[in-house]
Amino acid sequence: MTRVNLILLALLVASALGAVSAQHKARRLFSELDREQVTQRRLETEFRQLQLEQSTWAMHARIEKVALAQLKMQMPSPAKVQVVARGEPGKPAARPSERTAR
Repeated sequence: MTRVNLILLALLVASALGAVSAQHKARRLFSELDREQVTQRRLETEFRQLQLEQSTWAMHARIEKVALAQLKMQMPSPAKVQVVARGEPGKPAARPSERTAR
C-alpha cells in the first residue's frame, strides 16, 4: 500500500509541475504576443506616415517645382516635342512611313 501511495504522490507532483510549467509558458507567450501586437501597431502607424510622405514627395507639382528651381530644367518648345505612337501589345509599333501609307 505504501508503494502505491508513493507512486501516486510522484505522479501527483509530476502532474502539478507540468501544470505550473504549462501555465508559466502560456503567460510568457501571452506577454510576448502583447509586445508583438504593440510593435505591429507602431509599425503600421509608421507605414501610414511613410506612405503619406511618399505621396507628398511624389506630387507632380512638387516634382515640377524642384525640376524648375533646383535642376534648372524647362519645358521644351512645341516644335521640339515628338509624339511616339504606341503599338498593340505583342506587335511592334508601325514606322511613320507605314502609318502614312495606310
